[in-house]
Amino acid sequence: MPRKSLVLLLAFLLGRIASLAAEPASATLVIRADQPGAVIDRHIYGHFAEHLGRCIYEGIWVGPDSPIPNTRGIRNDVLAALRALHIPVLRWPGGCFADEYHWKDGIGPREKRPAMINTHWGGVVENNHFGTHEFMDLVELLGCDAYITGNVGSGSVQEMMEWVEYLTSDANSPMANLRRANGRERPWVVKYFGVGNESWGCGGSMTPEFYAANFRRYNTFVKNYDHAHPIYRIACGANADDYGWTEVLMKDAAKRMNGLSLHYYTLSGGDWDKRGSATEFTETDWFNTLRRTLHMEELIARHGAIMDRYDPQKRVGLVIDEWGNWYNPEPGTNPGFLYQQNTLRDALVAALNFHVFQRHADRVAMTNIAQTVNVLQAMILTEHEKMLLTPTYHVFEMFKVHQGATSLPVELTTPNYGLGAEQIPAVSASASRDAAGHVHLSLVNTDPHTAITVTATMAGQTAAAPTGRILTAATMNAHNTFAAPDAVHPVPFTDAKLAGGRLTATLPPMSVVILEL
Repeated sequence: MPRKSLVLLLAFLLGRIASLAAEPASATLVIRADQPGAVIDRHIYGHFAEHLGRCIYEGIWVGPDSPIPNTRGIRNDVLAALRALHIPVLRWPGGCFADEYHWKDGIGPREKRPAMINTHWGGVVENNHFGTHEFMDLVELLGCDAYITGNVGSGSVQEMMEWVEYLTSDANSPMANLRRANGRERPWVVKYFGVGNESWGCGGSMTPEFYAANFRRYNTFVKNYDHAHPIYRIACGANADDYGWTEVLMKDAAKRMNGLSLHYYTLSGGDWDKRGSATEFTETDWFNTLRRTLHMEELIARHGAIMDRYDPQKRVGLVIDEWGNWYNPEPGTNPGFLYQQNTLRDALVAALNFHVFQRHADRVAMTNIAQTVNVLQAMILTEHEKMLLTPTYHVFEMFKVHQGATSLPVELTTPNYGLGAEQIPAVSASASRDAAGHVHLSLVNTDPHTAITVTATMAGQTAAAPTGRILTAATMNAHNTFAAPDAVHPVPFTDAKLAGGRLTATLPPMSVVILEL
């Protein structure tokens, strides 16, 4: 073939390849409204606030004398933002901090509370101004459930027993009377109580056998003083893929627990020394982050299979009370404060995890993203009096329609998004039906280059004209800043049509879409 003809042929082929790449790919979906699954526990959309960096102090608590508008010391702007999420549950005081926290240091007049050093997070002085009363006030202002983590690592059985009495007893007893003396007549309702945190690591470096024995002992003294509201007791579960830990805990203590925790963080580089930047990353980092977060599916399936052997009735819930992306701290900040930015990549990670949790709604009883404000994959970032909502916040807000709804199985056929030798599904989907009968479909396109047209049908229910919203951006690392707080936010989604019982929706690259049918 002459050289000129070869050049023209190559140019044609390259042009054709580029043209094909620009055309939408296709996926098909069947929503099985005729085969409803388990109820999606609203607590799957839970949150976590630890005494870490600027999460509590400045992020939530500014004190009653602050010029920042507040209610009894709690920031009004953060309160309003969290209420808008219908936040179902908040975990506190840790995390690693929980196993060095002594609750009596955080009650009584604030000016008389003893300070302590937060040895886990930055070595800063903790003044204990935000303690039990302040946290329970926050929970009541939010209208959510309390999830308190007790100190097993450095605390005594008596200390934990007395905290539960202080919180929940209405008796004429020493701890209940101490609570009354500190200004709270009625006991609080504490729905969830964790017996220790990460006891395999920062919570005591225990073996599973040693922790199981300690759980049985400590748990004995987590009393149900309020029989109308029995406490849901959560045992410390595994670090990621430590299946041996789950085996021992279920064998030795399953009958005494209501929930078993699991912790898994998505690390862009795959290990703690290669966490990468939250905002400066390549497509390889994008792909690897999404691929590694999808490992959550295998973790739930394998831990769940062990739990099924000891608990086939699924009485014990899997509580994933720490999850999310963990990057290097933002340059120029205290590395012990774990402050990181939050991009469109984090929004997709949140949506993908919710789809995994909802597929396993029969076992997953609660999850708590780490963390609520100014720490790791946060909902909210603050800078003195300023506040912004992150892309992850917007996913939580868009997906709140799934809370408490009945999961509907989906049958999805999707192209893959690949990089090198690795591939992940380009489209992820989840559906649910709420109490009013409305079906909500959430969709994710993980491919940063290719639009994908999803063609969907629904079995067992007639769909109405779809309405929806979309979260996307022009770049993978798009994020909100205090100078541009609305750079990434949801907008109406109009590229969904219903005709002849078939729904078609074209998902732009790297997007999250929620539809009501």
